[in-house]
Amino acid sequence: MSILLFAILAAILFLLHAGVIVLIIGPLIILQPSRKRPEWYARFTNLLEPRDAGLPQETLTLTMEDGTPLHCWFVPRSSDAIGTILYLHGVGDCKIGGVALSRFFFSLGYNVFLYDSRQHGESGGRYCTYGYYEKHDVRRVIDYLETRKDVAIGPIGVFGTSMGAAIAIQAAVIDPRIRVVIAEASFTSLREIIVDYQRRIIKLPWHFLRNAAMARTQRIAKFKGRDVSPLDDLARLRTPILFIHGTEDSFIRHEYSRQLFEAANEPKQLMMIEGADHNDVWTVGGKRYQDTISTFLSTYLTPAGKGP
Repeated sequence: MSILLFAILAAILFLLHAGVIVLIIGPLIILQPSRKRPEWYARFTNLLEPRDAGLPQETLTLTMEDGTPLHCWFVPRSSDAIGTILYLHGVGDCKIGGVALSRFFFSLGYNVFLYDSRQHGESGGRYCTYGYYEKHDVRRVIDYLETRKDVAIGPIGVFGTSMGAAIAIQAAVIDPRIRVVIAEASFTSLREIIVDYQRRIIKLPWHFLRNAAMARTQRIAKFKGRDVSPLDDLARLRTPILFIHGTEDSFIRHEYSRQLFEAANEPKQLMMIEGADHNDVWTVGGKRYQDTISTFLSTYLTPAGKGP
């Protein structure tokens, strides 16, 4: 076999392999990310529920408009809550990732509401759509909180990390009840982040592969990928927003938070955590991280008539 023929066959096999990954495996990876369970977290922490952190805990299930059940935890203060923070986790993660942060928010005087996003953790749902449907789930959660006459819900803020940050931005655009957004390590658009993942997984930057995978992904889950774009949404958002990102993030480029910050309307704030990767921003940021969030919330998440 000549070297040229061998090279041609190798190229064909490579393209077939890439095609299988992109057109068959790719959509499944996008739409059905692996679920982290308590067993996974138990290897690293004993904070598996809010009660493990000494917090009050209610466990409940909320049903979304399309019938999808979401598994939730509500951490209510007795009667002196300043407001309520919703915690939105990242792709493949679950609400357990927010337990330690809930203790921090609770100590500042806020109720905290955590839930597993659709197709994550203990919640139902067949597909993850990165905000297309999930932003409406946030609105449904707020609807529920407004029915709780036994708890002082107060003004509502949303803290999201990674995919959760992108969902928080998208939700705030359609629901003015969200008074502040804290977006940690958000992507700019679904199409852009899929290209990034494609480069990392199969080492190919070609956009036509992304387009082919996205076309099939959208048909399967019945959504529009172009509409999942926090960067575009920011033009319509007037909600105070704090962007946070680690400068060594190996999953979502920290430049994305800079782009989002530039596109956002005032009031806005950007905090870059030097040396932090994707999942250790809280740890590396330390006191500065906590103080910045505390000041931001005390400035903008206040009862009606008491803010700036």
